[in-house]
Amino acid sequence: MPVLYPSIDLLGGSVVRLRQGSYDEVTEYASDVVALARDYLSARCTWLHVVDLDAARSGNEPDFVTLCQIVEAVGGAMSVQVGGGVRDVQRARQLRDIGVSRVVVGSAAIRNPEIVDEMATETSVCVGLDHRKGRLAADGWTTESDMTVADALERFRAADAALITDISRDGMLQGPDVAGITDAASSSDTAIIASGGVSSLDDIQKLASIPGLHGIISGRALMEGRFSAADAMQVLRGQQ
Repeated sequence: MPVLYPSIDLLGGSVVRLRQGSYDEVTEYASDVVALARDYLSARCTWLHVVDLDAARSGNEPDFVTLCQIVEAVGGAMSVQVGGGVRDVQRARQLRDIGVSRVVVGSAAIRNPEIVDEMATETSVCVGLDHRKGRLAADGWTTESDMTVADALERFRAADAALITDISRDGMLQGPDVAGITDAASSSDTAIIASGGVSSLDDIQKLASIPGLHGIISGRALMEGRFSAADAMQVLRGQQ
């Protein structure tokens, strides 16, 4: 069955969501990040997706204090995947050393594809493929690349996973890009994680029916109580 990746976006130590990636449109959902991580652990989630928005914006060091607290809270029972500001091998190594199971690299991979190969020698890597109509975007979605999702999946074979986000759907609760995710999952041996647009258990069901899909990200819908992590896990277990 696909894996549910509850998403925690960190900004100033709190859990937030950005509307289509805009720092000018922030909604704060929770201040107790550790309690939220433990809630997802209680729901029997096996992975947690964390984005450090401060590090993503500034390129400065991640919030190691909060990240360490999250890793300690889930106690090895849940793997933690972290993105945001992961731009070099040293940063990937630092995150690995505090117990992060996998790092997510996005814009840096588009600018310098070799960085994925280098990071993969140190830790597990997920490439973040944010796109508009199949063409990748970088630098906070402000720069469009000539590279397509299909190109990236071919180029980044060293990565263990690829997180595919349709920018037009991110944080909009308008439903996932089922057709695009289906194409990616059927054409690549890389573990595909779907992101963007999930608003209901019906969306979880639709994505879970995609052959070969590895994972599903859900952030805003969980934060707003549209469904619980436990309910989503029940839907996914029904796919076994």
